[in-house]
Amino acid sequence: MWYRYFYNSLSVKSRNFRPMIRKDNYTLPGAKGRPMLIDVTYDDALKNAPLVIFAHGFKGFKDWGTHDLVANYFARNGFRYLKFNFSHNGTTPDNPLDFADLTAFSDNTFSIELEDLDTIIDFACSGSGMAVANSVFLIGHSMGGGISIIKTAEDNRIKKLVTMASISGFRNLWPKQSEVQWRLQGIIYMHNSRTNQQMPIKSTLLDDLDSHPLRLDIPLMAAAVKQPWLLTHGDADPTVPLAHAQELHTTQPNAEFVIFPGADHTFGGSHPYAGDTLPTSLKEFCDKAIAFFRG
Repeated sequence: MWYRYFYNSLSVKSRNFRPMIRKDNYTLPGAKGRPMLIDVTYDDALKNAPLVIFAHGFKGFKDWGTHDLVANYFARNGFRYLKFNFSHNGTTPDNPLDFADLTAFSDNTFSIELEDLDTIIDFACSGSGMAVANSVFLIGHSMGGGISIIKTAEDNRIKKLVTMASISGFRNLWPKQSEVQWRLQGIIYMHNSRTNQQMPIKSTLLDDLDSHPLRLDIPLMAAAVKQPWLLTHGDADPTVPLAHAQELHTTQPNAEFVIFPGADHTFGGSHPYAGDTLPTSLKEFCDKAIAFFRG
C-alpha cells in the first residue's frame, strides 16, 4: 500500500484483570500532505475485535479530556477504538495537545475533513497494523457528527453510525450575518474560551459550502443514510441545542433517537480531565453505543 506508517505500543493494566489494554500510535499523511496522528486502543487478547472510529469536533483533538478513558472503556468491552486528529485541526505531531498551527486551522474546510476521514477508513480497511478491518463503526461528535453523517451516506464500509451532540448544519456554527464581513476581509476569528486564542478561519470555508451545496447539506445527506444510526444528544447542551438532533431525526426517522437528561455538549467531559473514571452521562453514552454496536 502507499501508506507509510509508524507506531509504538503503550500499555495500561486493565481494571478487570483481562490480559492487557494497549495503544498503538500511527502517523498518516492527510489532506494536502499534513500529518494526522492516530491511535488504536485494544485488548491484546481480542486483536480481531470490531473497529470503532471516532471523529472529533470543532476545536477538538484526539487526546482531548476524556477521549482516552472512552477508548479504554470500549477496549475493555470488546472493541478496538481508533481516534485521530483531522489534518487541519490546528495541532501538530510535536504539539498534539495545543493549537500550535493556526495557519493549518485557518485553511480547514469540510471537504478536507471528509477527505481525511476517507483516508482513515482506507487505512483501516487496507490491512494496516491493529487498525485492520473489513468494515467499521463510526462515532462523530459535534461538527465531527456532521462530517460522519455525510461520510456514512457515501460509504458502505461504515456499518453503523453513532452521533453525539451533532450539528444539523455547518452554517449553524456561526451567525449568518457574519458572512458578509467574513467574505470582505477573507478571514474571521473565533474565540476559544479554553485557550483564550483567536482562531482564524479563511473564507475558503464558505467557498467550500458554496461549491458543494448538496454534498455538504447535512439534513439532505442524513436522509440518505441507510445504515443503522444511533442519534444521541443531551438536553442541557449549551453549545449545540437539542433542536439540532430533533431536526436530524425528523429528516431521518429511522435513526434511533436517545436524549440524555442533564447531559451537556461533552456529556460531562472537560479538558483537562483529572479523573480516572468516566463522568456519569458519558458512561451512559458509552454503554448505549456499545449495546447499539453489539446489536
